[in-house]
Amino acid sequence: MRTYRELCRTPEFLPFFTTVSVQVAAQTASGLALGTLVYASTGSPLLSALAMFGPSLAQVAGALTLLSAADRLPPRATLTGLALLYALGTGVQAVPGLPLGAVFAVLLALGVASSLGGGVRYGLLNEILPRHGFLLGRSVLNMSVGTMQIAGFAVGGVLVTALSARGTLLVGAGLYVVAAALARFGLTARPPRATGRASVRETWRTNALLWSSAPRRSVYLALWVPNGLVVGCESLYIAYAPGHAGLLFACGALGMLAGDTLVGRFVPGRWRARLGAPLRLLLAAPYLLFALDPGVPVAVVAVVLASVGFSASLLLQERLMALTPEEMSGHALGLSSSGMLAMQGVGAAVAGSVAQLTSPGTGMAAVAALSLAVTVALAPGLRAGRVPEAAAGRLQGDGSPDGSPDGSPDAPPRTKETKETKTS
Repeated sequence: MRTYRELCRTPEFLPFFTTVSVQVAAQTASGLALGTLVYASTGSPLLSALAMFGPSLAQVAGALTLLSAADRLPPRATLTGLALLYALGTGVQAVPGLPLGAVFAVLLALGVASSLGGGVRYGLLNEILPRHGFLLGRSVLNMSVGTMQIAGFAVGGVLVTALSARGTLLVGAGLYVVAAALARFGLTARPPRATGRASVRETWRTNALLWSSAPRRSVYLALWVPNGLVVGCESLYIAYAPGHAGLLFACGALGMLAGDTLVGRFVPGRWRARLGAPLRLLLAAPYLLFALDPGVPVAVVAVVLASVGFSASLLLQERLMALTPEEMSGHALGLSSSGMLAMQGVGAAVAGSVAQLTSPGTGMAAVAALSLAVTVALAPGLRAGRVPEAAAGRLQGDGSPDGSPDGSPDAPPRTKETKETKTS
């Protein structure tokens, strides 16, 4: 599957795509509104950063307790219920006079629930699309995220000015309700991908199995740490340029959109392995310029260039799927998503703390330098954990000659796709 036409003809992909897009728009607009509201009331770069990205920290709790449910709950009902939960939580945050502690309590609760949502969502994508169509489908979703973030931050900035931050939160809650309706009436009811009861013990067992493979471990760390630290840079946009934060967020989304379009659609399989390392370096390097406190025009160029580097995550996710048994795909992708979001919260906390002691520009440059150091340190493990070219290019076949996805003796063999559980 190499064309957008093939992708759009796949049953259920368009309803799935629309549901995710609306939910991203809701999250983007409400996140900007909440960050603005907290910064206006506290004047704290740290609290403003945590208001936008702090819920990601709660992903750790969800990843340690809820992820076994990602493959053991019916996807349509779960996605619908989670969207309604987000709508309720966002509406509560808009209540006038709500104490700051209560605002962050709601954020943490929604963050825990989000860890389950990532696993269910991307596990369902793996069911909707054939195995060799995952990269293109995920790239289109990432493009949608970029587009909706551009629109969400731009429109969110206008709404914050026109309606106030609390009014924008209510708009975000309404969009979550729309996403719930799209999931309920646009997706087909499917049974869970795995049998058995979801439990904390099962979550820990599967997490340990996924983590026990050295190649998967390198991929997870490369997905989580450099990405999360760079998002720490983004969390300081409001403090760095309060009047132009929406522009910086929108330009970052534009760069991400461009990178995902190029890598997902136009880069041939034989070039992907070579592009991974340069893209991971590009993700952080432009933010070093912020140590010089550049003006908005230079900052915009740096943000766009850096955000192209987010497309490295596509290549790492492709590798992760080539190394993971299909019956564990939802859990594996949920762990990937939760870890990325959790590290984004850590990155926001680190960047906000440095900015609190120095300046926003210094905070951005410091976490960018740390991201580059981690990327360089992880490079040998990613080279050693290379998957076969056939798997890297087409996401088909096993990752080792002996049939185990990563060559480790305790890894369960990959199961073949069954047409009974696929729509295409």
